[in-house]
Amino acid sequence: MENFSNIVKKSILNISPYIPGKPIEEVKREYGIKDIIKLASNENPLGPSKLALEGIKKKLKDLNLYPESSVYYLRSALSEHLKVKEDMLMFGNGSNELEQLIAEIFVEPGDEVMFSSLSFVVYSIVTDIVGGIPIQIPHKNFRHDIERFIEKLSGKTKLVFLCNPNNPTGTIITKEEFEKFMQNVSEKTIVVLDEAYFEYVYDKNYPDGITYLSKYKNLIVLRTFSKIYGLAGLRIGYGIADSEIVNFIDRVRPPFNVNSLAQVAALYALKDNTHIKKTIKINNTGKKFLEKEFEKLKIEYVKSHTNFIFVKFKYGSKYVFEELLKKGIIIRPFFDNYARITIGKMDENKRLIKELKKILEK
Repeated sequence: MENFSNIVKKSILNISPYIPGKPIEEVKREYGIKDIIKLASNENPLGPSKLALEGIKKKLKDLNLYPESSVYYLRSALSEHLKVKEDMLMFGNGSNELEQLIAEIFVEPGDEVMFSSLSFVVYSIVTDIVGGIPIQIPHKNFRHDIERFIEKLSGKTKLVFLCNPNNPTGTIITKEEFEKFMQNVSEKTIVVLDEAYFEYVYDKNYPDGITYLSKYKNLIVLRTFSKIYGLAGLRIGYGIADSEIVNFIDRVRPPFNVNSLAQVAALYALKDNTHIKKTIKINNTGKKFLEKEFEKLKIEYVKSHTNFIFVKFKYGSKYVFEELLKKGIIIRPFFDNYARITIGKMDENKRLIKELKKILEK
């Protein structure tokens, strides 16, 4: 039997499978703990909107039917909500799928794909899938080093991923930085502005990607219903771009890639401003609390514009991660001593701090 590593695409051999945050059910099985809180994957701690749940219930009787591939009703509502034309919208099974489709459309083997070395891991994965050359730009104080990005642009740069706010650090690219970058990018280079955490940002220096679409035809803005809208389990993301780019996406997009429950849930969630406001209030209150407590515990952290905080532990994030698991708390460890902690409801935040104090006292 032929060794499959000899016949698979060479670029695939470079990929390490994406490892998601540890699921609640897995922790229950491993540790025999029933009361689990997950602060690892930046999910909305309030869950989905009640309106979204009502919409799902109405659609359950139609599960024998294929979903509407054009995403007609959500497309219409989102067009009105964002003040963009309907033919500028694309939808995916999460924004991850759109990132891969974009790479498949524009990147030939040997083309360069640029992104931060400390950003969303999927950028690296989709680059390898299509045989692109990853150009990873080192971060500067946990932020995108835009000057370095500009320096590394070349005639081979086909695609650039900019995560804003950035995951996992929670930092932002400012208007000035973004505008300077776009002024230096060739029209033949596609720029993907990943705004998965857009709704959490209230900094006046933050650039709203949609406002730049009329000026830059090579810009694609990605957003999602997974985060603030609380629909991560249904997997629905969307993009806004020039209609010609959307047309190319539709050529390679799998039929029925957005399921019917996701479509109706997103449609109803879009109407629930009360849920969004409540989520933001809880997040902002929780963020202030955690920052204050981290300072008391002398835990270094990066100032965040999102619903998570990037922290540094003195004695290794893996150790802290495993100790917290024993207490029924899931966080997301990263390299060396770093970890990403999702901001939860206040009782969850307090429970986290209580257990962290015990661990650090050891």
